[in-house]
Amino acid sequence: MLSRRLLRIKVMQILYAYFQRDNDDLQLSEKELFQSIFKAYQLYHYLLLLILDIRNYATNKIEIAKNKFQPTDKDLNPSKRFTNNRILIQIEQNKQLKKFLNDYKFSWVNYPELIKKIFNKAVCSKEFLKYANEKEPGYKEDKQIVIDIFTDYIATNEDLFASLEEQSIYWNDDIEFIISMIIKTIGNFKENQNDTKPLASLYKNDDDIEFVKTLFRKTIVNHQTNKALISTFAKNWKIERIAFIDILLMEMALVEAIEMDFIPTRVTLNEYIEISKFYSTEKSGLFINGILDKIFTHLKAENKIVKKGRGLIGEDIKNN
Repeated sequence: MLSRRLLRIKVMQILYAYFQRDNDDLQLSEKELFQSIFKAYQLYHYLLLLILDIRNYATNKIEIAKNKFQPTDKDLNPSKRFTNNRILIQIEQNKQLKKFLNDYKFSWVNYPELIKKIFNKAVCSKEFLKYANEKEPGYKEDKQIVIDIFTDYIATNEDLFASLEEQSIYWNDDIEFIISMIIKTIGNFKENQNDTKPLASLYKNDDDIEFVKTLFRKTIVNHQTNKALISTFAKNWKIERIAFIDILLMEMALVEAIEMDFIPTRVTLNEYIEISKFYSTEKSGLFINGILDKIFTHLKAENKIVKKGRGLIGEDIKNN
């Protein structure tokens, strides 16, 4: 499933575009929001296909070496640890992945150099050489080498970023979150599982869909009210001088704190501070923390922030 943080970022991005355009259509923007979220889910499957194509490249390379005019002993007796990797075989045989790829016709056929570069960098690593030369690597080692390739050679590849950017405007900021999702998927695989094991779902449950809708719609509906509230508590700042992205993040945080009675305010506060580190200025986190801390305290005193559920009733952000 897509993380709540990624969902918040997707909402933020579409809201930013919405407020930058005059006379925008809320329904059209909401449709774009859910399209953006689904594109992230497509990327999850697309990157699973990438690791399979890297394995296919390794298999083809072995066959080409064997058919040389004068093959060496190494050409004739190569290590097949990676091509026989049990995790990759499980991913390749997974029915959910096969269906999704068939439905959306994804392919890396136009990016052979990218696949080659990722593989060539990976095989030179100490981890890969150790893995390739082990006599009998276990399932644990099969799993770890795939995770290593994702974290060290796919997640950091600039050519991959460029190719994804040219394929979809929605994928610019998704790769880190999606690779984290893939690693969690791989971690959940068990040896001898069949091809019906489900991969990650788009949403954890219907609550995530409502979370997205409420956060998006209520931020728009309460824009002027929450902007005025922020201005009141930013006494030493003129609202016009505060970065728009900071105002937007605080407006979203206010909606989440007021409307989502199941999310602790400390979680909301921390999430938007973290998001600000990547999308705003260096000092935005401290600024957002200071303003929201005061507003949350004020709203709790007026019973406008009320949390329900075990461990949430009477929570005090000052003590967290």
